[in-house]
Amino acid sequence: MQEEIRKQKEQWERSAVEPAVERHPERRSEFVTGSDKPVDRLYLPEILSAEEYLQKLGFPGQFPYTRGVQPTMYRGRLWTMRQYAGFGTAEESNRRYRFLLEQGQTGLSVAFDLPTQIGYDSDDPLAEGEVGKVGVAIDTLEDMEILFDRIPLDGISTSMTINAPAAILLVMYIAVAEKQGVGKEKLRGTIQNDILKEYVARGTYIFPPEPSMRLITDVFAYCSREVPLWNTISISGYHIREAGSDASQEVAFTLANGIEYVRAAIQAGLDVDGFAGRLSFFFNAHNDLLEEVAKFRAARRIWAGIMKERFHAADPKSMMLRFHTQTGGSTLTAQQPDNNVVRVAIQALAAVLGGTQSLHTNSREEALALPAEQSVRLALRIQQILAHESGVTSTVDPLAGSYYVEALTDRIEAEVWQYIDRIEALGGMVPSILKGYVQKQIQEAAFRTQKDIERGERVVVGVNKYQGEEKKPQNLLRVDPAVRKLQVEKLARIKRSRNDSRVKSALERLRHGAKQKDVNLLPLLLEAVREYATLGEICRILRDEFGEHRETIVL
Repeated sequence: MQEEIRKQKEQWERSAVEPAVERHPERRSEFVTGSDKPVDRLYLPEILSAEEYLQKLGFPGQFPYTRGVQPTMYRGRLWTMRQYAGFGTAEESNRRYRFLLEQGQTGLSVAFDLPTQIGYDSDDPLAEGEVGKVGVAIDTLEDMEILFDRIPLDGISTSMTINAPAAILLVMYIAVAEKQGVGKEKLRGTIQNDILKEYVARGTYIFPPEPSMRLITDVFAYCSREVPLWNTISISGYHIREAGSDASQEVAFTLANGIEYVRAAIQAGLDVDGFAGRLSFFFNAHNDLLEEVAKFRAARRIWAGIMKERFHAADPKSMMLRFHTQTGGSTLTAQQPDNNVVRVAIQALAAVLGGTQSLHTNSREEALALPAEQSVRLALRIQQILAHESGVTSTVDPLAGSYYVEALTDRIEAEVWQYIDRIEALGGMVPSILKGYVQKQIQEAAFRTQKDIERGERVVVGVNKYQGEEKKPQNLLRVDPAVRKLQVEKLARIKRSRNDSRVKSALERLRHGAKQKDVNLLPLLLEAVREYATLGEICRILRDEFGEHRETIVL
């Protein structure tokens, strides 16, 4: 059969393609994907047997999960519409969250400001100029109480994009729930808690790899016992892609990080099926619709194989790659920002066709400023129109069987395994990061993309083609510089009103626990935040005991 198809294709090329190309030459000598990989003119069927189909694709909700992690996918339940938001004070962010919930958002996603992400209080000199700018400022438990005021934590799923101090923000969330009368066992959500990608792509790290991995496995162990519905890590390819990787690198480095986390948890004495079902992933969605769909499908298949064959997981949930998607921030342009609405719609469609479990859609002006309410509403409406008007949710894995999509899925899978094998040969992800291998791969991919844009070989509409006269953007959201003053005043009031001796005792117990590698730090962190110890005070203790990471410079 395959040989007959090949002969017919050759005849088609001679009799139909060559005359057509002679009359109307193709637009370029080589067509490529968004990741700069060649695209053939035509794709043919590759799977020729039922055995190969079942091995590579199977059925939705069954190993190897290529076609989705749920048997009925969106026919039964839509993805969580989780718009990422947070800026200024906790009061301002709380108002934005309640606005989004009123507009039909089904999950919260918290953005923290830079000082919070790297463990500094708002009154620290290093925080000056950054308080509340890229997210909400959180200094103490009181800020978290305000952030979730009038939002019942037993009725909402919350994602928190926080990494180095993730354990601290998690216990603050638990403490807020306690004050609401909500038990830990009812809490649903995710902390990003993915420190390895910080070392290569995002930069909001504090501690060196070894103690950072300890904090992560402490979260795994604590939540498996106390917060069973919580996703203990969101292993993130999003920021790897934002840093400039291509689609295959995004999957490869993300899954390699996942391997490192699973390995560390097992070495810490955890049973793989006791924690792996609460691992989640976070991917980017870019403009090449079909490559992105294939990327998601390949990622599921590869992870299922890793968990089953390498780590001998027995529980099907341990083999499922469940993921959140955010549309590509780095694809948005300050020029002609209305074009970004179209880009985001394409990217959101790719995520849905690829089987995402939750989704954030970026807003039109995010290359210029934090989005205003009307832009956030429009971004959410993109998801709602896809869900209820497009028809793509009516069947599972609607692009399966496309010769092109299946070929892309196979190609990405093969490229991902090449990267993973190379990383394993270097000793795993931590040694690969410390040696600069991963950073160099991302840098080189980013450089290639930028050169293609500058040469005009990669068209960015409104930037290097179809430019036009533009008016200066109006009514952009700006964070009031007075936010820092308000936070500093609030922090001073809390320090005056709390019980200093209890705070000091809680911090000393945390210090003692940090010195002992067999002590789970989560109960000690929870005790400290209940006493209104500040984020900066807690991180200062851990900095003293763990040290600080220094970046590997890659040239």
